[in-house]
Amino acid sequence: MDSSMIIEMIGYLGSALVLISFLMASVVKLRVINSAGGLIFAVYALLIRSYPTALMNFCLVGINLYYLMRLRHPDRHYTLIVEKKDSSVLQAFLVHYGEDISACFPGVRIAAEEADVACMICHNMTPAGILLGKWRESGCLEILLDYSTPEYRDCSVGKYLYSRLPGLGVHSLAYLQEPGKHETYLKKMGFAWEDGIYVKKMGE
Repeated sequence: MDSSMIIEMIGYLGSALVLISFLMASVVKLRVINSAGGLIFAVYALLIRSYPTALMNFCLVGINLYYLMRLRHPDRHYTLIVEKKDSSVLQAFLVHYGEDISACFPGVRIAAEEADVACMICHNMTPAGILLGKWRESGCLEILLDYSTPEYRDCSVGKYLYSRLPGLGVHSLAYLQEPGKHETYLKKMGFAWEDGIYVKKMGE
């Protein structure tokens, strides 16, 4: 394989990653993949001596990195709304995001009627996440569902929610289900593995 073919393949790879990034529902994944594609395409542009194209892609990578940093330290302001488990808004949310919820939590049965606590977290009154929980002993809330929409999947919803739960009488949280892909999030949010389940004490 000659060098011109290798250079051309680098260009195709960069272009493919940029295109794939726009298929991502998660803003974080979109910017990460777009940055990788842009960086590769910038290298390709340098190799073919297309300097304006290289400059543009390096600038796009810089913009993506800037917004990724902002996502790590979001300045969003959320609102917590305590819903009734038979709320039409709650039911509509679960139906609308049902497919994504099932993808995030395979095998989990979405049943709002089993919840004792139902909270919706909104950003500028746009639903960003939801918590369904069932009371256990001594102020411990068992998490039935803790879900954030793809646009807000940066832990900021969870941090806000958990800061407000003590006001609802929640002293600790328990996650009894198989964590699967959700395990990384639980660890980030301060859950600890105790007696076969993940537990988080409020204020920790």
